[in-house]
Amino acid sequence: MDSAPTDSTHLDWGNVGLGFSFIIFNALISTSLQLGVGSSLLSAAIRCVVQLGLVALVLQKVFETNNPWAVGGIACLMNLLGTIEAVINKSKKRYDYMFSCVLFAMLCSTIPVAIIGIRFAMVIEPFWKPEQYIPIVGMLCGGTVSGIVVAVSYVLREIYDNRDKVEMYLAFGASRFEACRPVAREALRLALAPTISQMSVIGIISIPGMMTGAILGGSSVQQAARLQMVIMFMISASTALATIITTVTTLAIVVDNEDRLRPDRVDVRDHPVWRARNWLFSRAVDGVKHTVRSCRGLVRKDRQNGVAETDRLLG
Repeated sequence: MDSAPTDSTHLDWGNVGLGFSFIIFNALISTSLQLGVGSSLLSAAIRCVVQLGLVALVLQKVFETNNPWAVGGIACLMNLLGTIEAVINKSKKRYDYMFSCVLFAMLCSTIPVAIIGIRFAMVIEPFWKPEQYIPIVGMLCGGTVSGIVVAVSYVLREIYDNRDKVEMYLAFGASRFEACRPVAREALRLALAPTISQMSVIGIISIPGMMTGAILGGSSVQQAARLQMVIMFMISASTALATIITTVTTLAIVVDNEDRLRPDRVDVRDHPVWRARNWLFSRAVDGVKHTVRSCRGLVRKDRQNGVAETDRLLG
């Protein structure tokens, strides 16, 4: 592998501000066309700036310490945050023990694939070098989260909304594995479709970010291309492994050991985090309204007392 890339370009917050102008331009277009996504664009961009700024501070310390335990902790933290994103933010339907199942699938896919890929395919020793291991685990987590969300969403939609076909298979004596096999097969196909499409157009239609970063960092184009090949193959393997684990565990929970569909184990409400946020927001709004009404009442009472005192003095 080539040596570590050098910092050939220095960017400050002014450059970031200039880049942020593109988001403002998109928000203005959204407002003028009444698309309703202007505020979402701005909030997502602000969240991106805050998250990347914090990640840069944390990773700088980890890179300086060069401690394998710190690297492993960051890798587990990224998997935990990916699980939160998949379960809380992106899933409209959830099932019992979904958080633990998704976290298990994430850890069992991203960590071993990253270790094997870095150690043997990329020939980096030790494999836990922070400069290589942490960014690769981050890319694997991003692809894995997308695959898990697609697969779980499809399975829960078929089981909860379109369960007639599965119930017919079960009614004719099929086991839960036989009845759910078409659902699992389609869920895996949908989850892997984006990765397959990305690998199909990569290099000809689009140049991915990892390859661009390696080229900008000083690596040769040939080395950057081979590195991107390895990364894409690792993302494909991690996504497939995590999707298989999550799909199997999802079907095992929503179809019990007695070959019965259990839609009662599927929760279609907002996640408790968002329900708690909405409750706190409504309570805060009610408190503000009550305070405003109380202030208006006091002002009105003071005015009435002032009028009465004036009438008494004049009368």
